[in-house]
Amino acid sequence: MLIEFDHRESNSTFVERVWRSRSRHGGSFLSMAESSIELVFTRLPGFTAATLRGPVSRGQLVECPADGEWLAIRFRLGAFFPLYPTARLIDHQSVDLPILAGGRFLLAGQSWEIPRYTDAEQLVARLAQAGLITLSDATDAAIGRDHAQMSRRSVQRHFRTVTGMTFSAYRQIERARHATTLLTNGSSILDAAFDAGYYDQAHLTRSLRQLIGATPAQLVRERPQLSFSYNRDGA
Repeated sequence: MLIEFDHRESNSTFVERVWRSRSRHGGSFLSMAESSIELVFTRLPGFTAATLRGPVSRGQLVECPADGEWLAIRFRLGAFFPLYPTARLIDHQSVDLPILAGGRFLLAGQSWEIPRYTDAEQLVARLAQAGLITLSDATDAAIGRDHAQMSRRSVQRHFRTVTGMTFSAYRQIERARHATTLLTNGSSILDAAFDAGYYDQAHLTRSLRQLIGATPAQLVRERPQLSFSYNRDGA
């Protein structure tokens, strides 16, 4: 494996998951479409970075440097930074935050300690207390189809404002990632298409080519290195 991944669930209302990875050597991997925003800390020999990055609408091949370590806070859908609207972060319009001495970074004019894998939620709690991150209920309403408090159009408008994408785009990304998990876990292409809710294999192929960066056959046959992935719904 080019990149080794480790991850854990989070009990924070703002955080979906915390993950970390390490590259043993350089090479390329498939960076899949992604619906979440993440705060990522990169450590390379002689280099440290803190990056706020947004959703990605297409899969693509990405080069990975050797001897790298990454720690990422993946925020739950609906969490956003008011100072950095998610729509402005989408498709690699990431924000690189200044790195300070002593293992700290600068956000909103304040100095923050780069967290560890085990205590990332403490940083998020402080960010929330400072009003730098907040949570919208519109995303839960859209996913749960609960429009009791808002009209469907209003829910969808709020969803796009918060997440930077339409609800339809979000569903397509999640379905493609789910199908990819099925395929890499041994499902046949036909079973993956059916279980993930695609019309047919051709529909699955078009979706994965765009959103994952590979066809189902390539995923099964070549087993390419993928960006961080896990089964969100536990299926």
